[in-house]
Amino acid sequence: MSELKSGKTPKAGGNLKTALVVDNSMLIRHAVCRFLESRGCHVHAATNGVEALSVLEHIIPDLIVTDLVMPRLSGTELISHIRANPAFANTPIVVLAARSNAARLPADLLSRISAVVYKNIEIEEQLARVLHFTLT
Repeated sequence: MSELKSGKTPKAGGNLKTALVVDNSMLIRHAVCRFLESRGCHVHAATNGVEALSVLEHIIPDLIVTDLVMPRLSGTELISHIRANPAFANTPIVVLAARSNAARLPADLLSRISAVVYKNIEIEEQLARVLHFTLT
């Protein structure tokens, strides 16, 4: 089950049009991209945080989905860069994490994201719930 941060109020009338998916695992990245594309979303993909920052120079996505453990620039560092930019202040960020890392997610990270999706359990079902609560 995905975990929405406490007190998160769903947005009214959210229409997901553009998303950025960042994960160094091709399998996970493609699964998330296919899921979002099947819901009519235009998806940009990156394999690490450096690539993601390059993509973000050209787009302002409606949603960012990122892994935490990646080469070159971690997901945590990526989130710090994103949140430092006022253009992305209200962009929902969903973190992809291994269930085994759930207890180790720092509180300051959880305060800057919209949800956590666990990679090793029913990822599409979790994403569907997250989209519902984050964008509607």
